[in-house]
Amino acid sequence: MDAIATGITVSIIALIVSILAGSFPLWKKISEQQNLLNWMTGLAAGILLASALLIAIPEGFELSSGSSYSGESLFLGAAILCGFLFMLILEGFGFGHDVHEEHHDHSHDHDHDHIHHVTGSSLVFGLTVHALTDGLAIGAGISSQSTILTLTLTMAVIAHKIPAAFSLGVFSLHERGDRKAALKDLILFSLATPLTIMLSVLFMGGLESHLLALAVLFAAGTFLYVATVDVLPDVHSPDTGKLALIQVIVGAAIMFAILLALDASGIIAH
Repeated sequence: MDAIATGITVSIIALIVSILAGSFPLWKKISEQQNLLNWMTGLAAGILLASALLIAIPEGFELSSGSSYSGESLFLGAAILCGFLFMLILEGFGFGHDVHEEHHDHSHDHDHDHIHHVTGSSLVFGLTVHALTDGLAIGAGISSQSTILTLTLTMAVIAHKIPAAFSLGVFSLHERGDRKAALKDLILFSLATPLTIMLSVLFMGGLESHLLALAVLFAAGTFLYVATVDVLPDVHSPDTGKLALIQVIVGAAIMFAILLALDASGIIAH
């Protein structure tokens, strides 16, 4: 399957998953689903963490190994740092991605006053920007022609999209007070990743491997930020700390087991 066909396939999968996960709370009462959302978020955080540390970062360095330029290691590390700081800056200006915390507030299950977003629009914007970086990551993986990198990034993004889209549906319906308006927010969010997947595949195909490496490592930095920020409030809470740790560890173990299975089966050829 060529890069364009792969990009289209992954884009369709990402779009369907986002819309389905986000539509569920628009038509079904979810006040009793907080525990499910916690588990989805914790597992996704573990999967993102494992994906970044086990595949994205090593593969990013591997992609750059064929080139030699001044301060190579420093630039590669800086790409990871930039991805992390990019998400931090968005959060600092009120364009956060963390709907998980907002859902805690609206369901009255927890009280995390240290995270606050001014408007529903700012939260949707933050989530959509992060969805754009997800598409960049997958597009870079496809363009690198690395099967393991493409599969891992796709699985990580899909795993995170499920709780993110679900929470967005909850939050947007609460803020907008109108199902049609909430659905528009969900569609905007859902289209962001497929859009950047296709744009990345179209424009990154001819890039040198070290430039693709920088894009992958930038995305890895955003993964690390999201994985930690999604669960830190719960980890710091005496009521939820142990369970949150278990959720992250289980998510990381699941991703590790999947990668081992793919390697043992011979499906993934390095």
